[in-house]
Amino acid sequence: MFVDSHCHLDFPELIERKDEILALMAQNTVDQALCVSVKLETFPRVLALAEAHPHLWASVGVHPDNQDCEEPDVDRLLTLAAHPRVVAIGETGLDYYWHKDKPEWQRERFRTHIRAANACDKPLIIHTRDSAEDTLRLMREENASAPGGVMHCFTETQEVAEAALDLGFYISFSGIVTFKNAKALKEVARYVPLDRMLIETDAPYLAPVPHRGKQNEPGFVKHVAEHIAELRDVPVETIARQTTDNFKTLFKIV
Repeated sequence: MFVDSHCHLDFPELIERKDEILALMAQNTVDQALCVSVKLETFPRVLALAEAHPHLWASVGVHPDNQDCEEPDVDRLLTLAAHPRVVAIGETGLDYYWHKDKPEWQRERFRTHIRAANACDKPLIIHTRDSAEDTLRLMREENASAPGGVMHCFTETQEVAEAALDLGFYISFSGIVTFKNAKALKEVARYVPLDRMLIETDAPYLAPVPHRGKQNEPGFVKHVAEHIAELRDVPVETIARQTTDNFKTLFKIV
């Protein structure tokens, strides 16, 4: 069985195909998926999916790119995270690709999420883009290693992976690792210990080869596992079993 550790099934383009998507998950032996929150305003849709389907889980958080939305505070995140179907805080982090002015509000929002994760002892889902140095600095300053978490859709260097691993974090690989031009990332996928690795789709984005350019969905996560198995010269069942065990361990799923 495979697990998609990060997807956005509440997005309109996926929710309208929900029955088809869930059927393809089953067909491709994708046993569970984590539906990740990007705004508090849309969190009820994320939670509704997890409440309706026992193999789906939810997170709560506000994506670092999102402006003109409800700004989270620790108490608000803790209230929403208390629901038993919510297993993580995020996604959160820093994104300087779209925000090249490196805004302070992003850093404060990230700190808020880390503090909430510490308070409720639920792991963080961290997004970092063109911001690895500050992301790691804030993780250290706010003691993100206590709740732990995952560096989602990892595209950084091996040095950044090493620093995140040293903080006790998992590294999650998306369809990007299957792209022909992702040579450095493939080396990182060979390097990360199997007991600290997750796989994901980030659906509806970043569909893996052989579906690149199409709308992504959780059933495609098996292609990520197959490619990593090929890179590491191990059976795909090894990747499936280990990443599923890692998912259950990190998110405390029995």
